[in-house]
Amino acid sequence: MSLFHLVLKSLRQHALSTWVTALSIALAGGLLMSVWVVKTQSSQTFTNITGGFDAVLGARGSKLQLVLNAIYHLESSPGNLAWQDYLDLAARPAVQHAIPLAVGDNYLGYRIVGTVTNLFTDIEVEPGRKLVPAAGRVFNAGYREATLGSFAAQRLRLKVGDTFQPYHGLIFNPADQHEETYVVVGVLEPSNSPMDRVIWIPLEGVQNMAGHDPKTATDISAVLVKLRTPVAGQQLETLYNRQGNRLTLAWPIGTIMAQLFDKIGWFDRVLAIVAYLVAAVATGSILASIYNSMNERRRDFAILRALGARRFTVFATIILESTVIAALGMAIAFAIYLAIMSGAANVIRAQTGVVLNPFAWHPVMLWAPLGMIAAAALAGVVPAFKAYRTDVASNLTPVS
Repeated sequence: MSLFHLVLKSLRQHALSTWVTALSIALAGGLLMSVWVVKTQSSQTFTNITGGFDAVLGARGSKLQLVLNAIYHLESSPGNLAWQDYLDLAARPAVQHAIPLAVGDNYLGYRIVGTVTNLFTDIEVEPGRKLVPAAGRVFNAGYREATLGSFAAQRLRLKVGDTFQPYHGLIFNPADQHEETYVVVGVLEPSNSPMDRVIWIPLEGVQNMAGHDPKTATDISAVLVKLRTPVAGQQLETLYNRQGNRLTLAWPIGTIMAQLFDKIGWFDRVLAIVAYLVAAVATGSILASIYNSMNERRRDFAILRALGARRFTVFATIILESTVIAALGMAIAFAIYLAIMSGAANVIRAQTGVVLNPFAWHPVMLWAPLGMIAAAALAGVVPAFKAYRTDVASNLTPVS
């Protein structure tokens, strides 16, 4: 009888413990792969998303807050800046495009952002790709019209021709509904970016919304900046951040987001430690499961030895058994990984608009299974050594 047939026979005889151990390995492997892929993809995706811009100009405050507010539409604005500040920036030779934004309202929790139509006609959110409507058109300035990001339209179940009334503030409160009614004139194609979660309306719509302070009717929340050359960023940073004391230029956007992930790197390490501990426990379960079955299998091993099987054959059988259990577990681990990643991707997209790809290749999908299987084989050494030392004569004594 071959080693593989011996292993299959043992796995069938101990089916319950085999499946419990394999599932623990699957959970550990799936968690381990998910932690690494979420960590890596999140860092890469967040630092690469710029919306087609190089910098953000806003009120004096945190650069990170400016980027999160203007690019990711997550934070509140650190303050307003005057319309003249926007005009001065747009007139600088170093600036290719300057897009003003005004925030302060929402509809059922989805942020309403006032801007100009140049955002859709002049800006490439990715090389060769602009924000274009999949249905309808872009709003007309001065009208109570809205063009929705694809994700916002999907979640709000709004389509071209529907109407809605905004709510004051960035957090939905049923008591803060505005009187104005906006009509949906377009839904944008998916960009797989935070822009998909936004309801876009004319800049004047936010500035002149009923209930807003008329003294700041021309103020804006931030300016998205596209520079002509990388050197221009250094010049503007010196002008606004070092020489000035009233405004802040957040540049470059990717570096600022990378700093955020550096600050929360400890959380990634905690998740990694948890994943490793789960993997260690799962590996230990293989050792315990096989070791605890040694007493009832001593007679089987003695019979094999009496039939001519070498000690090495018995030893290899146990190692192969633990390896097969781990391989079975890691095969199931990929299903668990997809379930965890799909859930995490849905949550991250719903909260930030950033899209993760559960099917994207990552080296952890190779080294995690190989590592778990190798660890399981190593865990099988202890029970294998016990089987190796099985005494033939004493274990063939008839059982009375």
